[in-house]
Amino acid sequence: LNDDQSSDSDSSRLSESTASSSDSECSRQSFNSDSSSKPSSPASASPPKTVTFDELMAAARNLTDLTLAHEIAVNANFCIKHEDLPQNSFAGTVKQIVHKAFWDHLESELNEDPPEYEHAIKLFKEIKEILLSFLTPGANRIRNQICEVLDTDLIRQQAEHNAVDIHGLANYVINTMGKLCAPVRDDDIKQLKATDNIVELLRQIFHVLDLMKMDMANYMIQNLRPYLQRNLVDYERSKFQEILEETPSALDLTTEWIKESIEDELSSVSDESSSPPGADRCSKPIISPVLVLNNSYLKLLQWDYRKTIPETLITDEARLQELREKLNQLKIIACVCLITNNMVGAAIVNVPDFADQLKRISVPLLEGMNKKTCDLKEALNAIGVQICNKLNTSLTERGLPTLNAEMQSNLMGQIAHIVEENNPISSLIDKRIQFFMRSLLALPSFQKGMPTMPGGLAVIQTEMESVGSQYASIVNFNKQVYGPFYANILKKLLFPVTPTGKAETETPTN
Repeated sequence: LNDDQSSDSDSSRLSESTASSSDSECSRQSFNSDSSSKPSSPASASPPKTVTFDELMAAARNLTDLTLAHEIAVNANFCIKHEDLPQNSFAGTVKQIVHKAFWDHLESELNEDPPEYEHAIKLFKEIKEILLSFLTPGANRIRNQICEVLDTDLIRQQAEHNAVDIHGLANYVINTMGKLCAPVRDDDIKQLKATDNIVELLRQIFHVLDLMKMDMANYMIQNLRPYLQRNLVDYERSKFQEILEETPSALDLTTEWIKESIEDELSSVSDESSSPPGADRCSKPIISPVLVLNNSYLKLLQWDYRKTIPETLITDEARLQELREKLNQLKIIACVCLITNNMVGAAIVNVPDFADQLKRISVPLLEGMNKKTCDLKEALNAIGVQICNKLNTSLTERGLPTLNAEMQSNLMGQIAHIVEENNPISSLIDKRIQFFMRSLLALPSFQKGMPTMPGGLAVIQTEMESVGSQYASIVNFNKQVYGPFYANILKKLLFPVTPTGKAETETPTN
């Protein structure tokens, strides 16, 4: 890429985190040390200041860079794709009209007698700059050749004497593109060579050049990724520090997110009433910062993603929402299997892999269950009908009586009621899923295995372990990056300093 493109690339450092990264040591240091002494740790609290428009725009650019870098880093399939605007859209229609007007004007100029080449010359100048941007620093021979053949001043002098060979210039451009393009563009180059109309040819040349620029960007991403992987933690932390300096309120939602977990934990401790008679009830309960933070992460699995997610999780919002939706689907599958087993367990006890058969019935009907257009109640009814059919077929094959109408109606009704609020089966499975995820976050860093799968989740064990692994990777990396910021927030919320300068150790009388 040329210098301008390189500077753009520098502004959005890209990297990738490894899925097995652990943050236990980093978090322990963050909670037990003064994070402000670290080079990339969050700045100490400062008085509120007025944020100017330029500072706000700078923070927005930093957030864009950070989000793009993180997405490229953690998503191995990330690439830049060429997407045309829909033709029936307003933007697509405007673009089509403007482009048609431009190329029609160029065609009319070239058809004049004598032809007018000024716009064509400007196009060749732009083509030259794009071709030069594809070259590596050492490609001096082809660089000199491009500059010589596509010399704008020379072409303009030839045009003044009506001696410019515009078809010859276009053919040279096509041949040069063929040398520089990726193999995937060979067919596009062949189509260019088969185009006779000069205006259409120039239009298609620019289209293929756009594709080549996209190929070059993806090639750079692929080659830079191994080096940048090792720097993602420091990069993201420093970028967020820049955002925080430009926008002091950039941790407000994160603070509220952690504060809610602290309040939940305090409420849980007070409800336990485990203190023996005569114990000092005025002392403030000791709460583990790690426990609070883990509980905060667990909230993300039940987060309403219609509201804004904490600032430090923005880069992983789409992945976390996808995991939440996957867990919702797995929860329903586990509920269906548990209900079926409880009601007709004796009838299927000798049927091998019947739970897997139930899963194969449920999964297709639950696809897209989180979309607004999906009628989940109707999907559950369909699942109930297919399960009853499957059960009756299995019973008939073994010479046993089929389910009567009352039993079928009861089974289908219980399956359809899974989505109702406070459904006991759904609540039970949800608690067990949360328990598994909580156990996963509590594993020591050196333990690579999975915690024991709670009862009732065996049918979705493989999927649960896959989702759990992805979830743990997101959490562990997030802790590594934002650990110092979380440490400062937890320090202020859990150990507030009194006017005398001492940490508060007693709860207020109220």
